[in-house]
Amino acid sequence: MLYIGAKIVVYSRQLTIVDFADTFTRNRLQKKTERTCAMIKPDAFLNAGKIVNAIVRSNLRINQLRMCKLTQQEAAQFYAVHSERPFYPKLVDFMSSGPILAIEIVGEDAIAKWRSLLGPTNSETAREERPDSIRAKFGTDNTMNAAHGSDSDETATTELDFFFGSGRVGQCANLSDCTLCIIKPSALVAGYQGLAIDQILQNFNVTAMELFRLDRANAGEFFEVYKGVVPEYNSMVDELISGDFIAIEISESGGNPVSALREFCGPADPEIARVLRPKSLRAQFGVNKVQNAIHCTDLPEDGELESNYFFNILIS
Repeated sequence: MLYIGAKIVVYSRQLTIVDFADTFTRNRLQKKTERTCAMIKPDAFLNAGKIVNAIVRSNLRINQLRMCKLTQQEAAQFYAVHSERPFYPKLVDFMSSGPILAIEIVGEDAIAKWRSLLGPTNSETAREERPDSIRAKFGTDNTMNAAHGSDSDETATTELDFFFGSGRVGQCANLSDCTLCIIKPSALVAGYQGLAIDQILQNFNVTAMELFRLDRANAGEFFEVYKGVVPEYNSMVDELISGDFIAIEISESGGNPVSALREFCGPADPEIARVLRPKSLRAQFGVNKVQNAIHCTDLPEDGELESNYFFNILIS
């Protein structure tokens, strides 16, 4: 968790790492913080959890993550370098046809490692030469090839700015008929985020997803409804500010998915969940009542409020 931009908690104080302490530390560690832009394309979006899990298992760190639904103009802008190629119109149509997941990956030789995980550009070639690669498993052809990876430092910088800069391209949250799911920091530290995302995508309609870091004031505000009601309130706030977490909006047209998600997550105490609901997310990934892997909206009337807090108020 020690990297530039990370927020860590030491004796209940949240600290942000802003720079290397000295030149020696910078020279030793900077090469371990190469950045690249990964993008899971529309054809593989439902397998995004499996791909995220592959990233985590490869000892690469996910520093930013957000779900987007690109317009044709945004897709054309991202692939402008290919504008003179014959496949460009088809590529733009495809990339604006459904949701994508943009990810900033950080680690030693991140660009080369991610491209190695991807395999050959053509999915058919990947199945022949690298059957264990991401494109071999989840891609279809040369265009619908599951995922994208930057090819250089300069390209990575440009592509990361496109997705994570001030422009906020591809906004896709519904903010109505929805509920909120949070994969908590302790679950991310344990490496469970990909496994949890996979199960959620296979069972619900996900309409927004993003990695967040909160300070104590915002975390306390989000959990305000529990203050004075549950004895774990302070510990819940401490857990939420202890590291990165992933917020997910789940929508149901004309309905309210709050109760369905709560049932899927299981009882708040993982020990009870393992007895009563052994296949639930908290039973699989939770440790205790605070580090129980998942927060989900409790009350039907709070689903839209919680989603708006993350996907409207915090990012505006």
